[in-house]
Amino acid sequence: MLASPAAAMVTKPMDLQDYLALQGPAPDKRIAYGTAPSQFVELFKPAGPGPHPVVVLIHGGCWTVQFGGIEQMRNMAGALTRQGIAVWNVEYRRYDEAGGGYPGMYQDVATAVDLLRHEANTSALDLQRVVAVGHSAGGHLAQWAVSRHKLPEWSPAWAPQPLPIKTVISLGGLADLRNEAELIRRTCERDTVQLAGLPSATRPDVFADTSPAEMLPAGVHTILIHGEHDDISPTVTGHNYARRAKAAGDSAEVLVLPGGSHYDEVSADSRAWAIVNVEILKALGY
Repeated sequence: MLASPAAAMVTKPMDLQDYLALQGPAPDKRIAYGTAPSQFVELFKPAGPGPHPVVVLIHGGCWTVQFGGIEQMRNMAGALTRQGIAVWNVEYRRYDEAGGGYPGMYQDVATAVDLLRHEANTSALDLQRVVAVGHSAGGHLAQWAVSRHKLPEWSPAWAPQPLPIKTVISLGGLADLRNEAELIRRTCERDTVQLAGLPSATRPDVFADTSPAEMLPAGVHTILIHGEHDDISPTVTGHNYARRAKAAGDSAEVLVLPGGSHYDEVSADSRAWAIVNVEILKALGY
């Protein structure tokens, strides 16, 4: 029996325009952590007294303001809060914003994640049950955020005792800046200097404090999820990272979303959500 045209539209892989159209509820709270327009986080709180487990969401968009990001992640945030999970939706300065790129983008993510400590009591957040979830460029930043305890002290993004997060879920992430430089250039049109800065006498290796792959082992569990038809961060990207993480002594696994694209990975309305949702729940101890 042939599927109806309507059914075919629902099940086809999402494209960029579908992604940009994603919507979700307004946040319960907006918290600035700096004076720049992009230095804020959104808190989505579930019903009930808590304490609530937390998903730290970090949006993608090829590290640029061009492709949206935080607004689209509200789609996932709404689905998660309905399940009793708080969401910490992070905005940050991209490479093409004043103060963004290296090191500002990394300092923003570090500051935003650690700000959770200050909000925990006020909003009944359970800091023992936190998982970081990032999409695309945000996968890179989420994997970096959970690895920050490995940063060298000379890094401008170094901070003492960063918030510990033991599991990260990377949705179509691009986290190996050195080995995936050509892929990033081809799919996102971003050069290493835009993401990792310029080398110097005191910082000869620009990947040492910007690429999670260079910070292994981080002692975290990494779940790399890719759409079967993801052509921005194809499945081989996840397999390559997992292989490197395991060789360093970390645990990592790769999951493929059947029929999914780079954008189905973050849509709570897609068929892929059933797989992504289960992994988030497992990471939070459900």
